[in-house]
Amino acid sequence: MMQRFKATLLLRRSLHSPLFLNHHRTLCSLPDSALAEDLDSQVLVEAKAWSRTAILNRPSVLNALSTAMGSGRAFCAGGDIVTLYHMINAGKIEDCKEFFRKIYTFIYFLGTYLKPHVALLNGVTMGGGAGVSIPGTFRVATDKTVFATPETLIGFHPDAGASFYLSHLPGHLGEYLGLTGEKLSGAEMIACGLATHYAHTARLPLIEEQLGKLVTDDPSVIETCLEKYSELVYPDKTSVVNRFEMLDKCFSHDTVEEIIDALETEASKTNDAWCASTLRRLKETSPLSLKVSLKSIREGRFQSLDQCLIREYRMSLQGISNLISRDFREGVRARMVDKDLAPKWDPPSLEQVSEDMVEHYFSPLSEFEPDLELPTKLREAFS
Repeated sequence: MMQRFKATLLLRRSLHSPLFLNHHRTLCSLPDSALAEDLDSQVLVEAKAWSRTAILNRPSVLNALSTAMGSGRAFCAGGDIVTLYHMINAGKIEDCKEFFRKIYTFIYFLGTYLKPHVALLNGVTMGGGAGVSIPGTFRVATDKTVFATPETLIGFHPDAGASFYLSHLPGHLGEYLGLTGEKLSGAEMIACGLATHYAHTARLPLIEEQLGKLVTDDPSVIETCLEKYSELVYPDKTSVVNRFEMLDKCFSHDTVEEIIDALETEASKTNDAWCASTLRRLKETSPLSLKVSLKSIREGRFQSLDQCLIREYRMSLQGISNLISRDFREGVRARMVDKDLAPKWDPPSLEQVSEDMVEHYFSPLSEFEPDLELPTKLREAFS
């Protein structure tokens, strides 16, 4: 059965009809045909008496977000980074800026929407897919949900609002997820608060049908509807969400080096396989991305969603500029284009990542390059 993402904005008919957003996309190499898709077919709109459904219709690439906009086996696996990679190589920097501007503005709009909306997270939910859903009122995870923020594995940083919602997770789970890019299941998303409800995939059509019949924007009515079709679920005993004491002991430190030292100490004392696997994962990622991502998540704890998006936009443009490092291009090449899984990071080690390199990501853009402008005067800041 086709897995879909739908963000449901339930509004009074006198204002607007409810909106269902249905996304499908992936972090994979895109065929040439994907780059030349009919833009009108990338978003399909279905109208009912009391609702509207906008379907992200790019199943061949797991509904990767494009500036034109997703449908397939994913909710939304993030931005169309392979297309972004090709644009960078072609020198189309203005197109890259437009890519980030549109996606971040879209995320801000959904994240600060004044009416409650429901996101059905059925399938791969990563990057921008998480960005357009996590700040929402209700998030329904399923048995097929796979959540992750894997950007450090491609030489980038958790973006699309990730520094906001990761920093607000219990303890230091956000640092763990942001640095390692490890996955969470639907049950784990419920346990840590990333999702508000859980339902088996088979029940989603019924949930969508019942939501479509509601003629109210009362959050309590919507929640009652969701609870009627939701079920209790618990993560495995070995799940990372049952390791908060260890997470806080290791990932609460100020620097990546200290985090790694703490993991190595625990691994030697306890012979814990989780510590060993976490260390291996960290050593696969870009050293520069690790330091940039840690600083970003820590700053996100004290910022609103719009402030995080504006800062992430600045960081993203710095990250693709090649002025500090070519890690993003190298990471995408190694994992998604050539797929040799052997990126050559620059700098190649944490010791060679200077504080100036990290700070450059957070520094203002050039005097001729404006920061991201969000319609904050029209929306209440989500904080």
